[in-house]
Amino acid sequence: MKAMIINEYGGNSVFEKQEVTKPTLKPGEVLIKIAASSVNTVDTMIRKMGKALPLSPDAPAILGMDFAGTIEAVADHANGFAVGNEVYGCVGGLADLSGTLAEYVAADSKLIAKKPHNITMREAAAIPLVGITAYEGLMRAGIAAGQKVLVHGGSGGVGHIALQLAKHFGADVYSTGGGEKQIQLIEQLGATGINYKTEAVEDYVRKHTNGTGFDIVYDSVGAGNLIHSFHAAALNGHVATTLSMCELDLTIAHFKGLSLHVVFMLIPMLHNYKREEHGAILENMTQIVESGGLKPVLDAQMFSLEDVGKAHARLESGQAMGKVVIEN
Repeated sequence: MKAMIINEYGGNSVFEKQEVTKPTLKPGEVLIKIAASSVNTVDTMIRKMGKALPLSPDAPAILGMDFAGTIEAVADHANGFAVGNEVYGCVGGLADLSGTLAEYVAADSKLIAKKPHNITMREAAAIPLVGITAYEGLMRAGIAAGQKVLVHGGSGGVGHIALQLAKHFGADVYSTGGGEKQIQLIEQLGATGINYKTEAVEDYVRKHTNGTGFDIVYDSVGAGNLIHSFHAAALNGHVATTLSMCELDLTIAHFKGLSLHVVFMLIPMLHNYKREEHGAILENMTQIVESGGLKPVLDAQMFSLEDVGKAHARLESGQAMGKVVIEN
């Protein structure tokens, strides 16, 4: 099969097109012909940092985590799936799991679900990593109807999904963005936009919550921005974040009695730990998409498998609006 290979890691590393052996199946796996995949920030980090990240596969490697495609073969114990099923998931590109920048992938059936029937393969490929991340954070924070929810970075990959999910679950949703285009997208997705460059935290907390704070803050920016999340959260509120690799003074969180939820959705893949939970989340996401509660936003630029280097560059440029997708 055709695959895009990273032979060595580093900032100047390139993907090379190679012919490799089509994967064989182990019990519980399915063979998927990939129609599309998407690029996530963690993919670019692995490409640049290599083994400095403990989750990176040994080079040469096939990277890529997300996919949408069609099942061509089913091994024993891959229950619930059949040849011809259109499926999606986040299944490889790290540790000992081969990635999705190829024509085929052998995937653990616990990590996948049937694709929503009302979206394209490209749209489905944009969902898994960011969708599972957004869903997990909101669930752990106890999302409920009637809450006030703030999403930091609502025009980004995780953020634009978290925003829509929170709205689907009945919350009153607000979201920060850093420019006119970002605010426009946030409001098109159904949230109240907040320009963090022109509005101070205390100002929008007072304006939108009468100074009491938000019940849940989903911080897809993380790191130093967590301080803003602590200030924005209500007493005994919840803060979920996708990035906490930083040194931080937790004094504000302590005196407000906040619960901090760190979401690292790669744990099931890395440690073969409760992988079936990812499949279950994706099944729920399929229902939400088919009900009209979620629509992934795709960047306007389109890329083929051979253009994966350009796709990575597009994401890293910060110019993309929506998920960067690669079509096989």
